[in-house]
Amino acid sequence: MESLINALREPWPWYLTGPLVGLMIPLLLITCNRQFGISSSLRHVCAALLPTKAAYFHYEWKKDVWNLVIALGVMIGGFIAAHYFMPAEPVQVNPATAAHLRSLNIRDLTHLQPADLYSWHALMTVRGIIIILGGGFLVGFGTRYGNGCTSGHGLMGLSLESKASLAAVIAFYAGGIFAANVLLPFILRM
Repeated sequence: MESLINALREPWPWYLTGPLVGLMIPLLLITCNRQFGISSSLRHVCAALLPTKAAYFHYEWKKDVWNLVIALGVMIGGFIAAHYFMPAEPVQVNPATAAHLRSLNIRDLTHLQPADLYSWHALMTVRGIIIILGGGFLVGFGTRYGNGCTSGHGLMGLSLESKASLAAVIAFYAGGIFAANVLLPFILRM
């Protein structure tokens, strides 16, 4: 049992996790005739809980309750992993990467999420507001505007040979490269 727990504490190799994630797509299609995506879960929650007259939230959300179960499982799994399967040793960062991050005013490199960026204190700064609130807004807006998220387009859409999903994935990568190499360094040096 201890070897299983130790295996869960270590990152799994790409050649194991990639096929496991990839096999979810045909499994959902073959067994349930369902398409995978997480971003629609927020719409389902709003449709179920908000008393609104907005037409966007008036549909048969109960037929997609399985999607809410997956989203709940993702949250529960993340909580369990963060609280019970975190490695005891500090995160090891390549010295060149650590030096680059320090040049961007990120000093705490002992956790998976640097406290310099992800803490209540960091949130109450201009930099924190731009990164957390601004970034969150842009991700949410982009997900709705692009009619799906990275998992929906990247996993499901590409497996269905959707040209719109291919364009979305290319835009995700281009936007990510631009944000990581141009916007983020500018914001972090504030």
